[in-house]
Amino acid sequence: MISKEEHILLHAEELFAEKGFEGSSTREISKMAKVNVSMISYYFGSKEKLFVKIFELRMNESLTFSKDILANENLNEWEKLMIVINRYADRVKNLKTFYRILQREQLNNKNPYIAQFLHESKKGFLSIYSELIDKGLEKKIFTKKPRIEFIHSTVSGTIFTALNTLPVYKEFFEGDEDYEDQYFEEIKIHIQNILKHLLGYEEKL
Repeated sequence: MISKEEHILLHAEELFAEKGFEGSSTREISKMAKVNVSMISYYFGSKEKLFVKIFELRMNESLTFSKDILANENLNEWEKLMIVINRYADRVKNLKTFYRILQREQLNNKNPYIAQFLHESKKGFLSIYSELIDKGLEKKIFTKKPRIEFIHSTVSGTIFTALNTLPVYKEFFEGDEDYEDQYFEEIKIHIQNILKHLLGYEEKL
């Protein structure tokens, strides 16, 4: 069972995704969450701090998970990379509301704290990719060293394009109720195949 604070965060996230930060009021958030409006001030202090908290929660979840995978000595670097990227794709699919907010905020860049927080988060993921690839090269798991920027942009660009264009694809190809699940599973395979080529990785049978 989630806490009252998490309950408010989830509903606020949904409203921010639909109406944006400026278009959402604390009264609307409290109505959607079915709590007294004073609870927002009690838990978060203000609408802006609530908005910031959503970013801190979601981005820290991803970074913590990735760092835990990085430290797992039972996996090789290719396996770690695939787990991190597949988790990323799954999060974008399952947390569409947050990732729509994130994309909008990156374009608007109105909150300096969030802009800096996202900047540092991206550097954190670049460090993770860099460490995985360098260690994979040392162990001869990988035979090529592509630019880390291209790895990051290939993964993020592919996944976000997939998210944003999904409704068009589904309509054009007359997708059924299973279309989205199949679509994201195949995106993971597509990214895996690209990275095999970029990193010079060959699976051992």
